[in-house]
Amino acid sequence: MGMGYAEHGGHGGQVAGGRSVTSLVADPRRPADVSVTLAAGKERFRLPSGRAFDGFTLNGGSPGPVIRATLGQLVEVRLVNGSVPDGITLHWHGVDVPNAADGVAGVTQDAVRIGEEHVYRFIADQAGTFWYHSHQMSHEQVRGGLLGALVVTPPEQPAETVDVVALVHLYDGVRTVNGNEGDVRVTVPPGKRARVRIVNTDNGPMSAWVGGASYRLVAVDGTDLNRPDPVRDTGVLVTAGGRADVEVTMPEDGSPVRVHLGGTTAVVLGSKSYDAPVVRPPATTLDLLSYGMRASLGFDPNRPDRRFDYDIGRRPGFLRGRPGLWWTVNGSIFPDVPMFVVNEGDVVRMRISNHSGDVHPMHLHGHHAVVLSRNGIPAAGSPWWVDSLNVADGESYEIAFVADNPGIWMDHCHNLPHAAEGLVAHLMYEGVTTPFMIGGTEGNEPE
Repeated sequence: MGMGYAEHGGHGGQVAGGRSVTSLVADPRRPADVSVTLAAGKERFRLPSGRAFDGFTLNGGSPGPVIRATLGQLVEVRLVNGSVPDGITLHWHGVDVPNAADGVAGVTQDAVRIGEEHVYRFIADQAGTFWYHSHQMSHEQVRGGLLGALVVTPPEQPAETVDVVALVHLYDGVRTVNGNEGDVRVTVPPGKRARVRIVNTDNGPMSAWVGGASYRLVAVDGTDLNRPDPVRDTGVLVTAGGRADVEVTMPEDGSPVRVHLGGTTAVVLGSKSYDAPVVRPPATTLDLLSYGMRASLGFDPNRPDRRFDYDIGRRPGFLRGRPGLWWTVNGSIFPDVPMFVVNEGDVVRMRISNHSGDVHPMHLHGHHAVVLSRNGIPAAGSPWWVDSLNVADGESYEIAFVADNPGIWMDHCHNLPHAAEGLVAHLMYEGVTTPFMIGGTEGNEPE
């Protein structure tokens, strides 16, 4: 079954023949622990750096406010559309929310029109670094600033660790950290640790590296790594949509440390001084296939119930009636891409291969998958769990996950113009249906 345009009828409730995505919700009787209202607008505004920008805002600015929760809390976000003409949604990137809260226009909800609102509810059941962004006209609205960071922390945080959010975004080609250009200074006393939560919200991969100290990469895509060792003179690749948590122990002599983010921006950690020298990009990049120590996965990926191929290519054809050169999935052009169909509880093994001529950051909604191999070389380090995987041209990955979150889920490239150009598939659970439709009178355009 392809995810076609205007192919579903009705709105809300149960759909004949299965469970509707609208029924897949967090406990409606449970009160919220964290309540946030986000008002979205289209306007000219000033970034924290002072630069004027024509784009989109949440509560009057961009990036939107950092939403913080403690592990196990129920988060409730009320989204209000004040003036975004094409409608909006919010997707909780990397959070395995119930399907009704996934925020994908035409799949899990209708776009929220001007003067309307929508409430998202989910339990923050994984501690880590995440983010949120619009999934209506996403290739325009995310670039224009409809995004923000989401941080979920354990109930007890180490008192000696300073927590730093570093959300990186390009506004009209200007790289910013939390909306600031250049260096962002953070006070960290000598001998103390800092956890820098790097979020890459842009369409391409970004390199991060540390000057002035060693560091450990302690988490990827919201999942802690097992026994990561300190490294120096080594970069970290953070793919589009991906997150990397870097832990730095400050020098005892009070010297500052520079965490480079893409080369033009940085978080500078210091106390006595913030005069940290710029360090050239390292010649080597950390290989997560062998970093850290092995640990149990909790399931056996060598005995899968389902095997799928996700082969990325490119060819001429018609996309929604328009001729062009489009991305393909297993040779097919969207919306004529067969769904990957699973049953709840299935162990799923997928081979992602790319021969399209470009890099693709592949993002699976509603699940984290573990990397088993790259180009036939098996993983030998810490379990490398991802929701956003950088697949370069000519590469192939084997990944696996347990189908434990029923719904209809996007599995797409997070270079968002690529998704708008057809690099989209869906993971569908047997018996789950949606009353929503892409396109149609509601104007739902998730990419």
